Amino acid sequence: MSEKQKTKVLVVDDEQDITEILTYNLEKEGYEVEAANDGIKAVKKAIKFNPDVILLDIMMPHQDGVETCRQLREIPELQNTFIIFLTARAEEYSEVAAFDVGADDYIHKPIKPRALISRIGALFRREIKKEQEVSKIAIKDLVIDRSSYTITQDGKTIILPKKEFELLYFLAKNPNMVFSRDELLKNIWGSDVFVLARTVDVHIRKIREKIGENYITTVKGVGYKFDMN
Repeated sequence: MSEKQKTKVLVVDDEQDITEILTYNLEKEGYEVEAANDGIKAVKKAIKFNPDVILLDIMMPHQDGVETCRQLREIPELQNTFIIFLTARAEEYSEVAAFDVGADDYIHKPIKPRALISRIGALFRREIKKEQEVSKIAIKDLVIDRSSYTITQDGKTIILPKKEFELLYFLAKNPNMVFSRDELLKNIWGSDVFVLARTVDVHIRKIREKIGENYITTVKGVGYKFDMN
């Protein structure tokens, strides 16, 4: 309970009954909760509140959840904040767009509060496990520092969004090993989070845009590897 009392959650949804139900259940579990009813207000409140978790609806007035998530991920202080989308939309492109801008999880409405709280707990448990790993990897001309979520390449610091960083870190700590998309999804997003395989391709493409094409190799018909050759 003491750990949960330190955990702050921002609930963002334009339906007041949803924010009230989630706020009630989260506070009952010991979380500190704030709410916002549109994306623009959410960004402003997140800067002041500095939440550990943001529960974010997609369809909202003034600014939708995808654009809101993109803006949140550009705020350095929120790079490590968990963002969970809550949505009634079932289209594949909506889910791809959500993970493309940095979502950690994607949950369909109607929301079951106990299941949601369980998913939040699972995210933190995976994070604790990752923090126990080796914090720094020096490989080729890259230094990948997990303690600060930064990458240094030839003396230049590169900041990657959280999931892109974790994907690069995982491949780099297992050089020359080939991983399928499903294996990468399980290790980076977790087995309890349903994520489309295409999400891995999108993240790999973005990593290559930032550090170059010569690190992660596509093994046709199999998956990806960090190439030491």
